[in-house]
Amino acid sequence: MENTNRDNKRDNRRPRRFTRDVKEFEERVVQINRISKTVKGGRKMRFAAIVVVGDKKGRVGYGLGKANEVPDAIRKASETAKKNVKRISLVDGYRTIPHATTGRFGAGEVVLRPAAPGTGIVAGGVVRAILELAGATDVITKCVGSRTPINQVHATMQALTELKTVNSVAKLRGLKVEEVR
Repeated sequence: MENTNRDNKRDNRRPRRFTRDVKEFEERVVQINRISKTVKGGRKMRFAAIVVVGDKKGRVGYGLGKANEVPDAIRKASETAKKNVKRISLVDGYRTIPHATTGRFGAGEVVLRPAAPGTGIVAGGVVRAILELAGATDVITKCVGSRTPINQVHATMQALTELKTVNSVAKLRGLKVEEVR
């Protein structure tokens, strides 16, 4: 007695192919902070995470997530960051920023300046993470005032969103690129 039914099912099955999801954005956890709230029964611990995402082609975003466990806080922050993605104006084949700019948030201030090719990113941890994920490779930065990571993230993103290329300014003014310069 042959068991042809089982053999046929096995033969007709397609080989399984595992497809990996191509990640659109690279993520970087900037900070994890433990928060405690004092309640009647004692201290209640929670965690806050700041995550920056980017595609290294001019798109970058950030997010803040809070949860009772670290992985949940990171997941929430990365979901928020993906919703907050903004396009950044970069020049010289995504190497540097078009002009110097300053971003302010709270008591923090971040100054960004374009740099010559080969300089690299001269920046601290938070600002460096944002610029690397945005795709910039030659930028000089200076943080003035508050060095709180959340203030630096907000100030850096504000500075980057204010950037304008010569082409975008010419289009706004209705001029040719040569007339703007």
